[in-house]
Amino acid sequence: MKELELYLHIPFCRKKCRYCDFISFAGCEEMTDAYVDAVCREIQTTAGYYQDRKIVSVYIGGGTPSILSCGQIERLMQCLMSSFRISGFRAKRRGLYLQKKSLPEVEISIECNPESISHEKLKLYRRLGINRLSIGLQSTDDADLKMLGRVHDFNTFAAAFEAAREAGFSNINIDLMQAIPGQTLAAWKKVLFITGTFHPEHISAYSLMIEEGTVFEQLFREGRLDLPDEDTEREIYYYTRDFLEKAGYRRYEISNYSLPGYECRHNIGYWTRADYLGLGLHASSMINNVRWKNTDDLSKYIAGAGTEEREVLSRKEQMEEFMFLGLRLTDGVSRKEFFDLFKQDLDHTFEGVIPKLRSEGLLLSEGDQIRLTDRGMDVSNTVLAEFLLTS
Repeated sequence: MKELELYLHIPFCRKKCRYCDFISFAGCEEMTDAYVDAVCREIQTTAGYYQDRKIVSVYIGGGTPSILSCGQIERLMQCLMSSFRISGFRAKRRGLYLQKKSLPEVEISIECNPESISHEKLKLYRRLGINRLSIGLQSTDDADLKMLGRVHDFNTFAAAFEAAREAGFSNINIDLMQAIPGQTLAAWKKVLFITGTFHPEHISAYSLMIEEGTVFEQLFREGRLDLPDEDTEREIYYYTRDFLEKAGYRRYEISNYSLPGYECRHNIGYWTRADYLGLGLHASSMINNVRWKNTDDLSKYIAGAGTEEREVLSRKEQMEEFMFLGLRLTDGVSRKEFFDLFKQDLDHTFEGVIPKLRSEGLLLSEGDQIRLTDRGMDVSNTVLAEFLLTS
């Protein structure tokens, strides 16, 4: 049975962060019930096409999914479990879906913000089979959090993390943001050290990107955003890698670190071009090399509008994506897998590119694997652009 990943988008949050360009809406809590109904309709309408698929991961992202009430998240999960074939779950008389201990767990993640986590929600998540939390911390410094536009403070995060452990969660990611305005290497060292004291299983450390349409973009254009200089950003980047590796975390992707066995299976699926189905507002899907996206108009989605964009990926685009996405992983890409998929030699397909990047110290070729060096990871956008095919 072929595998399939599921993504559910929850576009609501308490407040829009100053750096965020995601499709999300603050102050629209009155629309959450109607939205959950719309997602359930989409699940029920769509699931019939994928009864021959085994669901291997579910990721509930946003926005802030933890903003949903207990009743709303339970409705979503019950609809999901009753509609798709998710191994390891069975229905009970009361309609709750629990994992069978004899079956391997499907990874089910939910993104949470500290201010919207409660003991009641955490207990419900566990009961519904959610087994991985991704908590948005971003910084351990309250002044940083205020500058970023976050709602929570550090103490709220600490209490939420402790509550998650008490509820039985043993697979927790902490999101951090580095190279933010005003940040020094010394300040970042403190953030990483404090984060490490919580011993999460996974840490995502993303560099700030100035995105179009955000508050930060406006401040940047006005010259009022005090970003770290290039040397400081480079020092922060390398310190993150060295500190976390010494603490036992393996970098398995450019910005993601985990303890052994706790890599995010859902995201690895994206980077290895696994089939995934997106449900909800503006959610993207990619199945059998066809990509599509739902409408980004909230009112239209609630009213029943569906796909607005559809694209069939050419063979050339598939090969480019194989390299673009696969080389984000520290293990890199496999020559054999490339040949099995496309029936042609990887080195011949990208003739001249691989020797050039190897000579520049940006790429390593070891047996079947091709991967980026540490320096290649550092300038990954430039390196990956080399794999654009001209014909």
